[in-house]
Amino acid sequence: MRESVHAEVMMSFLVSEELSFRIPVELRYETRDPYAVRLTFHLPGDAPVTWAFSRELLVDGVNGPCGEGDVHIAPHGSDPLSDALIRLQVGTDQALFKVSIAPLIAFLDRTDRLVPLGQERALADFDTHLDEALGRILADTTG
Repeated sequence: MRESVHAEVMMSFLVSEELSFRIPVELRYETRDPYAVRLTFHLPGDAPVTWAFSRELLVDGVNGPCGEGDVHIAPHGSDPLSDALIRLQVGTDQALFKVSIAPLIAFLDRTDRLVPLGQERALADFDTHLDEALGRILADTTG
C-alpha cells in the first residue's frame, strides 16, 4: 500500500497589495499522520518552512472560509472555485498566500483515495505512531 501523497504547486506569496511573488510549495500527506497535511514553503534565500494542519481544514477551506488560530483558508475572487487564500500566523506575524484551487482539489482527491476522509481512525498503527511522536516531543522538552 502506498504510504504518502505529495504534489508541488505554485503559490503567490502576497507581501503587500503591490508586491507578490510566486514560490513552489510542496503538499504532503502521509498515512502515519492521517489527520494532517503538510505544506513546505520554499522561499528564496530562506530555509524551507513546513506547516502542518488538519486535512479537513484544507477540504473545508476550498469550499468556504474556515480556520481559527494560526491557519485560515478561504476561497477568493468572483469565481469560488478559482483561487484560495491561505493565511498563516504566528503571534503578530503573518504570511498570506494565494493558490489555484484546482491543484488543491486534485491533491485532496488523491489523499481521499489513500485514506477516505472520516476513515483516518481505521489505520491500525495510528495510535502507536501517536504514542511515539508524543514520546519524542516530551523527551525534547525535558532534555
